Amino acid sequence: MSLAVAIQMDAIEPIDINADSTFALAEEAQRRGHRLYHYLVRDLSLKTGRVMAWGRALEVRREIGNHASLGPLEEIDLAAMDVVLMRQDPPFDMAYITATHVLEHIHPKTLVVNDPASVRNAPEKLFVTHFPELMPPTLITANGDEIKAFREQHKDIIVKPLFGNGGAGVFHIKPGDENLSALIEMFTERSREPIIVQGYLPAVRLGDKRIILVDGEAVGAINRVPAAGESRSNMHVGGTPLKSELTARDMEICRAIGPVLKEQGMIFVGIDVIGDYLTEINVTSPTGIQECSRFDGSDLSGLIWDAIERRRQASQ
Repeated sequence: MSLAVAIQMDAIEPIDINADSTFALAEEAQRRGHRLYHYLVRDLSLKTGRVMAWGRALEVRREIGNHASLGPLEEIDLAAMDVVLMRQDPPFDMAYITATHVLEHIHPKTLVVNDPASVRNAPEKLFVTHFPELMPPTLITANGDEIKAFREQHKDIIVKPLFGNGGAGVFHIKPGDENLSALIEMFTERSREPIIVQGYLPAVRLGDKRIILVDGEAVGAINRVPAAGESRSNMHVGGTPLKSELTARDMEICRAIGPVLKEQGMIFVGIDVIGDYLTEINVTSPTGIQECSRFDGSDLSGLIWDAIERRRQASQ
């Protein structure tokens, strides 16, 4: 099976090839004989019902500083592609949402991964609220009095933007901290969006586990440990990835959400677990497959492509 695969992502030139999940997926697709194309989301267009993109043929190689060759710019009819990987980074804003609407015109005849309608309906910090029994205490609101009452009840809290990503704008408000009112003002004056507030989980000091699910099945995990003096465990803000095993509680969480992910066409998903609690379900452009594979020797890129090829074949 040789497929034509278009990758909708950010610029490929500056990526870290030893960490980037999209690069690993492109590398595996090329190994399987699939033809690759790259385009930027800003070059995606809907022209009287036709989904078009200005992009380039792509060849990848695992050579730092020489990892990608791009062909001449050409207009690509995405309906003629077999697969589109929607892999641009968040934030999950109106531009991201618009891209899902555009790609919905070609899916599933052209298989879009992940399903664009499901991605649109599953922002990370909101999708997880459909599984309240798995979550820490959580409040989503723009009402300052509600936030203050939540703080009175839970004392130690995390405050963060509802549609943020990568640990940006995440604040740990400890008991006695006098900055909460100013923080609420800052969030609400800059945006009409609600804020998400959660009870602080001390277990984060032991790590924030990223678990990878492929077609609803847990296939690997890494533990991301925050740097000293930091409450965020994201690797680009200093979190250290460590080898991790899946616990009984991890598997319980995955069994609860896995069937829903599979039914909704979420082929590649990364969830975040702190202690016994599910905190996020990442469906937009999840990462972590290279780190998982490096620790346990698993071939997560291969498992993802196996699932994509099965879905593609079943849709024909």
